[in-house]
Formats: sequence, C-alpha cells, structure tokens
Amino acid sequence: MNTLGKSLPPLASLLPFEAAARLESFSKAAEELHITQAAVSRQIRGLEEDLGLKLFCRRNRAVFLTQEGRELGRVVSTALQSISDSAVTLRQSPAKNRVVLLCQLCEAFYWPRLSTFHQRYPEIEIQVATSTRPLTEFREHFDVALQSTGRPSGAHILAFTAADEVFPVCSPHYLRTPKRLPVSALQSHTLLHYRATPPHWMQWDGWLQAFGQPLDGASQGRVFDSYPLMLQAAVEGHGIALGWERTAARLIESGALVRPCAESVPLPDAISVFRRPGGEGRVEVSALIDWLENELRVDS
Repeated sequence: MNTLGKSLPPLASLLPFEAAARLESFSKAAEELHITQAAVSRQIRGLEEDLGLKLFCRRNRAVFLTQEGRELGRVVSTALQSISDSAVTLRQSPAKNRVVLLCQLCEAFYWPRLSTFHQRYPEIEIQVATSTRPLTEFREHFDVALQSTGRPSGAHILAFTAADEVFPVCSPHYLRTPKRLPVSALQSHTLLHYRATPPHWMQWDGWLQAFGQPLDGASQGRVFDSYPLMLQAAVEGHGIALGWERTAARLIESGALVRPCAESVPLPDAISVFRRPGGEGRVEVSALIDWLENELRVDS
C-alpha cells in the first residue's frame, strides 16, 4: 500500500506555498513563479483544506503566516532545497565516456587540436567550455581546465605546466618594408594592447622592458578587452600586437600574420592544466590530460 501518497498534501501546491511563505506575499510569489495571483491563492486554499487548518491570515489585502504556516514553511523549504541540490548534482555528474574541457577563449579560437584527440580516442566525447574568468569564478561542471599560469585556481589539482613564448605580430600588409624592425622602432608604430582583468597576461610594457625599452606613454595604441579581437585587429592591419606562439602560430602559418622583429620572450611555465578534485579515477580524464601534456610540451 502506498501510504506516502495518501499522507502527502497536494504536491502541486508546495511550490506556490513555499514561495508565498518565504516572501509573505501571494502577488510576489505569483511574479516569481510566473503564474497568476489567483492561481497561487487557489493552490494554497487547496493545501489548507487538505490539512484542515489555516496557513495564512488574510487582512487588508495582506497575508501573514500563522504559527502552523511558519513551521510548515520551514519544512517545505528545506525539503525542496534538498531536492534541488540533488538535481543539480545529478545534472552535473559526468556522463559515461564524456569529459568537459574548460579553456580560455584564445585557446578555443586558435588552438583547434581536438581532432587529433578524437582520432586517438574515438570512444571519448569532449565537451568544450570557455570562460574569460579564472577557475575560482567558473560555477559550471568541468573535468580538466587549461588557463594562464598565475590566475586563481582554488583547490583544483595542478596536473602540469607548459612553456610558451611571446613576440610581436602584425599583418604583412601593415609593414611597408619586408625588413625586420628593431625593437627600438616598435613604439613608432600603433601598438595593440590586450588588457586582462585582473592582469595575468604579458603586456607591451613588460615585453619591451625585457629588451631595455621602457614603454613611452605618449606612443599610439589601441586597447582591447579580448585577445582574439586584438589578434583580429592585427590581421586587419590596425597595428602590431603581442602574440603568444601557441595561439598565433596558425595565423602565421597561413600568412595572415607575420613577425615584424625576431625577438621573443620565452615563458617557461606559461600554461597550467588542472584537473577537478574527485576525477582522478576516470580513465577519460587521465587520457585527456596525457594527450594535453604531449601536445603542449611538443609545441614547447
């Protein structure tokens, strides 16, 4: 015999009741649930009839919880929150043979190597998530994350780091001469800047300082809040940008960008790869990390 079904109040009434009890307003509950105030009132009246007691006092177009209503409100709120938390956990649980790779927008745009992973592991599905924020501010599920070294990573487990290098890039049509520019001549050109918030990216002042050339505050420049947009501006001939070898290499190979000078700044630990705590036993996660380590370190 299903005694639970017989003892429970009408389940459809619990959500309107919880909202009305929490907000102490039928109209606000209706607005939150996107239903009419009459529907909220009808559900709560049916709940009161089922229980045989009043849950709200209604006076002068206002409602006030009775003692019984307040006690039931606490119970229902706790129960619904528990169900909600369990549902979120289940939705975020990784599907079999699927791994979620979180990366920065620049890697998603300019480092499309995942086809080689699919060739090697056709049974594993990769879902790519992107974010401009550090790991500590990403609230969705992921298994493996790739981000610039030095950004906040919280309790996530560092798997390995990989090197990169930074050098100027521009459109071949931007330069009026095929000759390489000396570093000292760069500031006479329009420099394209990427401003990351908070700062985690090598910028022109640091790059020029590495060659004993302090950045002149009076030099021309344009500022972007997106690395892909800055690179696209360089492709279109708007100036000279700082490119990271890992993400600018394909544009150089295709001829869309060139290196106007030979100098570069190596960064031994530019990229950090993390795994989410709790995924150590998953074969799919280990396979993705091993593949990333091979791909990133081969490029280094």
